[in-house]
Amino acid sequence: MAKPRVATTSLAGCFGCHMSLLDIDERILELVELVDFDKSPINDIKAFTGRCTVGLIEGGCANEENVRVLRDFRAHCDILISLGDCATMGGIPALRNQIPLRECLEEAYVHGITVYNPSGSIPDDNEIPLLLDQVRPAQEVVKMDYHLPGCPPPADTIWEALVALLANKPIELPYGLIKYD
Repeated sequence: MAKPRVATTSLAGCFGCHMSLLDIDERILELVELVDFDKSPINDIKAFTGRCTVGLIEGGCANEENVRVLRDFRAHCDILISLGDCATMGGIPALRNQIPLRECLEEAYVHGITVYNPSGSIPDDNEIPLLLDQVRPAQEVVKMDYHLPGCPPPADTIWEALVALLANKPIELPYGLIKYD
């Protein structure tokens, strides 16, 4: 019987949730026995090779490429889990939501203290994904099935959630895995 497939992606975030996934330490060997990784930076597979049981989404949506990737994950995954504060609430990237986009771009490319840009132009190459007016959490773009909070969520939280889902059991996380006080 084929193993369930798991896909992962990092949108607008810092990759800390993937680092937390790797922090399951030697249990990664158990996880590899339970699943096959599909599209993921963990195995460097760039495109889906089939239907996935679980998709792990790190980061919010800051540009049109993030939206495309997230919609692709929803189309290819039975269950989507938003990992971390960026995916669930926009996180640090959403701090720009209080400032007009044009002002953010000018600060980044024209007026920033470390910027050297004699032309004063803002890059607009077709290869650069178009920024959204606001950074959006994943659930504002597609239906998400589960949310694991934290910055990043602890490795044990990710492990417990994945193992429960793969065993077709409800996710029952003890308070200690989701408290942040």
